[in-house]
Amino acid sequence: MTEPLVAVRNLSVHFTLRGGLFGPKPVLRAVDDVSLEIGRGNFFGLVGESGSGKTTLGRALLKAVPITGGAARYRDSEVDYDLTGLKGRELKDYRKRAQLIFQDPYAALSPRMTVRDIIAEPLEVMGLTASREETNERVREMAAKCRLNLEHLRRFPHAFSGGQRQRISIARALVSRPRFIVADESVAALDVSIQADVLNLLKSIQADMGISFLFISHDLSVVAHVCDHVAVMYLGGLVETAPTRRLFTRPMHPYTSALLSAIPSLDPDQRGKGQKLQGEIPSPTNPPSGCKFHTRCPLARERCKVEAPAIREMEPEHRVAC
Repeated sequence: MTEPLVAVRNLSVHFTLRGGLFGPKPVLRAVDDVSLEIGRGNFFGLVGESGSGKTTLGRALLKAVPITGGAARYRDSEVDYDLTGLKGRELKDYRKRAQLIFQDPYAALSPRMTVRDIIAEPLEVMGLTASREETNERVREMAAKCRLNLEHLRRFPHAFSGGQRQRISIARALVSRPRFIVADESVAALDVSIQADVLNLLKSIQADMGISFLFISHDLSVVAHVCDHVAVMYLGGLVETAPTRRLFTRPMHPYTSALLSAIPSLDPDQRGKGQKLQGEIPSPTNPPSGCKFHTRCPLARERCKVEAPAIREMEPEHRVAC
């Protein structure tokens, strides 16, 4: 992997919930002791079931939720920020460098604003341009990169399809010229043909602008298409990280194997032969002891119920917690 733009060490994000009148309040361990590195210009995939903590991790790296423990550092050619204590002027500067592409292109855009105003809003809020003419020039530049016509800038979001709305969201995220983007299920709400178009757009933007992506998804076939490196998350922690090709051809964790076997096959002889996970993902307010996956793992032993496995490097860049 290239030199990391974002480095995370033992990161935790916990939320204290409302409890009863007596006894301690329950703690939701959304992210628990996560370590990873996202290289510069890297397309880093994060996969797992719903409720595994993927979105919370992405928002923590954007400083959108408070970090409970551990360390997270952002370092580019100009700045070096400790994200755990970032605030004030440095946090405002970091907002220019790190942006988010939302999942739902219908809910992410204000119906009362034109496309031009939607894309220009980050520039105006952050004070990145000196005049309206400069703002308009930046808006036209990013609209062209995202395959939007000039006539689109005068319209309102309701006039566009889902794929076009997502390209508007992407243009808004790009207009501040960030170095790091979290794409949270950014193609999940789109038709399959439109998904391919948006994914190819993101890859071309990455190559053109050198942006690092944290691509959050539950669709492994999409991750295989665009990502250079993949991390698999389960109940707040990482169970396996590896380069994409190696993870898909030689998974080492039983949870990863189960996710891969769940990918639908076009071969009639292979249908129904996938490894099926039993039960539901446990609650992050009351995680199992030992290995968090042992309650659903077909290979679990008595040792797994009491001993939490540390994540270890089994091969170069291939780390597994089993």
